[in-house]
Amino acid sequence: MVTYFDGKFVDDAEATVSVRARAVNYGLGCFGGVRGYLADDGQQVHVFRVPEHMARLQHSAKVLYMRLPAEQSVLCGLITELLRRNEVHHDVYVRPLLINNSNKLAPVMREEDSLLTIFCLPLQRYIDKDAIDVCVSSWRRVSDNAIPARTKPTGLYLNSALARREAHDNGFDEAIFLTEYGKVSEGSAEHVFIVRDGVLITPPSTEDNLDGITRRSLITLATEDLGLTVIERPIGRTELYVADEMYLCGTGAEITPVRSVDRRVVGQGGVGPLTARLQKHFGDVVRGRVPERRSWLTSVWV
Repeated sequence: MVTYFDGKFVDDAEATVSVRARAVNYGLGCFGGVRGYLADDGQQVHVFRVPEHMARLQHSAKVLYMRLPAEQSVLCGLITELLRRNEVHHDVYVRPLLINNSNKLAPVMREEDSLLTIFCLPLQRYIDKDAIDVCVSSWRRVSDNAIPARTKPTGLYLNSALARREAHDNGFDEAIFLTEYGKVSEGSAEHVFIVRDGVLITPPSTEDNLDGITRRSLITLATEDLGLTVIERPIGRTELYVADEMYLCGTGAEITPVRSVDRRVVGQGGVGPLTARLQKHFGDVVRGRVPERRSWLTSVWV
């Protein structure tokens, strides 16, 4: 496949960095995750909210003393060009990755050491289940004052990997992080929503979680398109146990219903009615079936 690497489109095999790179040794970098969806005609691919993803990558770079090589519009164009060069006519995941490519010793962040690469891969379902079983992790979400949670730094995902491994070792599909203060933060790579008495509730971004684009999009779709009420407020651990419905969301996970938390069944133990409505509407939006939301999509084949 073709990859964008340091200013050029190259074969995957040519997109390499040294084992001495600070990105490899210290995990210095940040990334994004963008999805493209095959339209109903079987040819067109719509990329979901590319400008918003590139804006967040720019914010991540700023916080982490890194530098992107181009403006937002150019970065968006690189993604669509990458998909054309790979002749993509299927659901796809795109990973823009900004790394510290210095080969010097010591974990030091300098804008001039930044290198951007972008690659893509086919992706259908990130979590291949209709509903999942989750646990509250013994690992705590890293504080925003330790590693900036609103960015997507590569090193932060050691925290996620440990929580997910613990969950899998204990027979669960996914882990839920609490903050150091015992409030729900997010999943290992997803945001958390619960439903109580017909109201959607989600932790605010102050709970050490990512500035999620899928999360923001679902809040808009729920309130403006479906007429639902959404409240952003702290959620306690045991409130998960008594929720009527629960789902995780993210670029990869999309909307993934939760069947149980810590072996307590959520609601009726399947996909709840509000979750199902959101899943259906979100699926229609990303595949270009909702004209009012076409501005959220960037078409690859024009």
